[in-house]
Amino acid sequence: MRKSAITLSAILFMVVAACSTNPFTGKKEYTLVSNAEIFPSAFAQYDQFLKENKVVTGTAQAAMVTSVGQKIKAAAEKYLKSVGQSGYLDGYAWEYKLVDSKDVNAWCMPGGKIVVYTGILPITKDEAGLATVLGHEVSHALLNHGAKRMTTDALAQYGAAGVAAATSGQSATSQQLFQQAYGLGAQYGAILPFSRGHENEADELGLTLMAIAGYNPDKALEFWKRMDANSGSAAPPEFLSTHPSGTTRISKITSEIPNAKAQAAKFGVKF
Repeated sequence: MRKSAITLSAILFMVVAACSTNPFTGKKEYTLVSNAEIFPSAFAQYDQFLKENKVVTGTAQAAMVTSVGQKIKAAAEKYLKSVGQSGYLDGYAWEYKLVDSKDVNAWCMPGGKIVVYTGILPITKDEAGLATVLGHEVSHALLNHGAKRMTTDALAQYGAAGVAAATSGQSATSQQLFQQAYGLGAQYGAILPFSRGHENEADELGLTLMAIAGYNPDKALEFWKRMDANSGSAAPPEFLSTHPSGTTRISKITSEIPNAKAQAAKFGVKF
């Protein structure tokens, strides 16, 4: 018990020591890993993925992915410069690739390594739809969601170890029940809501970035409605998902659009 308490205290100390303020949200962040530690691994994984998959080049769609991605990146740079945080992007190495896949998806590795699957293009339809997707994915990287998720998972593992130590004197059946209860509580009470919170943050910042880049954030609603229609009944209940439901997402985005437009107006972009 004492050893577990000391270990947990050490972990909490490291988290507090790694505290910083994100310039996009103004919120304090607590992570166990730094960008300098995460980026090299993320870049290597990205390069390996590109080697193992078909990257589309030389097409109008591939060019659009790069062009829109660069505009979103430039919007982030403008915002950071306006708040005196230009150095925040040190270490980022932006890259945008279109990959041939039927998957309706896109993702961004820590450090700005982005993949868009061809399967999502029929739903994005145009530049504004693509800007919605890329604004969202770039925001995950800018908000350090990779490092935060790693920290959450690590703390959950240490919590499980603490439960094991606390119940070590009980029967094997009791220990198993306690572990199962802890696992469900951590998954549905912390990890999944934490992931949904990340999605909401990425939606909100993504709207601002696409607006600063010159894309009307009203178009984001049209994209997410198409996305929701495409998902149909396949989506799991919201409380079991890492993503908010389509209805919840559309409602929140509707309420956040005025702020995105107001932010863009500060940079001379009006809709």
